[in-house]
Amino acid sequence: MALWKKKLVLYIVMCICSSSTSGYVISVNSKFSSGGGLDNSLAALKSHDSLRHLHILAAGVDLPIGGIGRADTVGLYYANIGIGTPSKNYSVQVDTGSDIMWVNCIQCRECPKRGYHGLELTLYNPLDSVTGKKISCDHEFCLEVRKGSVSTCKSNMSCMYTEVYGDGGYSLGYFVRDVVQYDRVSGDRQTSLANGSVIFGCGARQSGDLGSDDDALDGILGFGKSNSSILSQLASSGKVKKMFAHCLDGVNGGGIFAMGHVVQPKVNMTPLMPNQLHYNVNMTGVEVGHEFLNLTADVFATGDKKGTIIDSGTTLAYLPEVIYKALVRKIFTWQPDLKLRTLRDQYTCFEYSKSVDDGFPPVTFHFEKSLVLEVYPHEYLFPFENLFCLGWQDSGMGTSDKKNLTILGDLVLSNRLVLYDLENQAIGWTKYNCSSSIKLKDEITGSVHLVGAHFLSSACSCWTQRALQILLLAILLHGLLS
Repeated sequence: MALWKKKLVLYIVMCICSSSTSGYVISVNSKFSSGGGLDNSLAALKSHDSLRHLHILAAGVDLPIGGIGRADTVGLYYANIGIGTPSKNYSVQVDTGSDIMWVNCIQCRECPKRGYHGLELTLYNPLDSVTGKKISCDHEFCLEVRKGSVSTCKSNMSCMYTEVYGDGGYSLGYFVRDVVQYDRVSGDRQTSLANGSVIFGCGARQSGDLGSDDDALDGILGFGKSNSSILSQLASSGKVKKMFAHCLDGVNGGGIFAMGHVVQPKVNMTPLMPNQLHYNVNMTGVEVGHEFLNLTADVFATGDKKGTIIDSGTTLAYLPEVIYKALVRKIFTWQPDLKLRTLRDQYTCFEYSKSVDDGFPPVTFHFEKSLVLEVYPHEYLFPFENLFCLGWQDSGMGTSDKKNLTILGDLVLSNRLVLYDLENQAIGWTKYNCSSSIKLKDEITGSVHLVGAHFLSSACSCWTQRALQILLLAILLHGLLS
């Protein structure tokens, strides 16, 4: 298994089939190609996370959502959603690190016509949809995302947005309201078509990696914490509960992405830290084997540019230097005779011919409310050619801005059901077989429905044939029919 396989890309695809109900299905694919060799694979992996963390740290820039950054162009979740009346399909990144949804619009002359893996892209035109309508600058939504009134706002003037990213790229345009189609769970392994009216950005210009033919998509679907996200908008209209979950199968490929109240499996939760832009939690300790690292309380403090962030858009796991050095030192006391080598000045690697689970200790992170995250050696040590490399990284090796941040990415989140409960401002996870099923509760009827694995029908005209692994799972947006 190559290094690039550690980064999973989760596709959520709405298939429109004649005379049948459309449904969300999922497959998991690796974004990283094996064709570039050792150096290119390592460079792509670390470059992805470095740019990702630029948006996590972005603040004070000209963002209508108050400094929230963007999804990086490598990795993350991709959805093919229906927008407008009549509905057209748009492929968007699903990002837990940003809030607003936006798609490129007909005014965007520099937007590529094809993007990731040759995917044909679509420009949204509000005039082509009978339900499409521009949002004025004095609209309540506009006032909220701009944190107040706009001094230059005049009658019938559009509400503009500018999404600026840490790498210098941007998307700018205006907000519109239109119908977004999705599927709700209506029974065991069954869905029915539903829709909701959502305000989103209509991108007229873009720059940077957003316009790259290799990585471009139609837009971004923000699943952040603010009231401007699609989740919050659908929840405010009674369509869904303000909860979602994902489960990435790092062994077999595949996964689950669900909106709604997950009742099985049971998940222990920890509070989200208040007044934070991202999914910040309070980490209280780190254990290697059965021994806690000797760390002071201030190492785990939460605040500006410090604390612990849960981010499925990050590939590896990043720790402040004081935690990183103590952790690595303790791990290698289990194998003191190893000859370590450093690749690209960043990755600690070594030769090892035995079972890593037998020769190295598990690492356990402890959080408020007694929630733990146990990471096994086969998860934090990834094989690359004839070596094993550490997935733990020093936060300070990139930029000084993130030196006090702990960012836990796919390295530790894969093969776990991660539940985001914004109704109660909590997050939690449990070790889980991500190719199995989960159960969701219908908040109106009280009934519980099963969501399990499915395979994509060849009758559907979808682009997932390009995926490297075709494990398809039913997905939901759990709410009321409009």
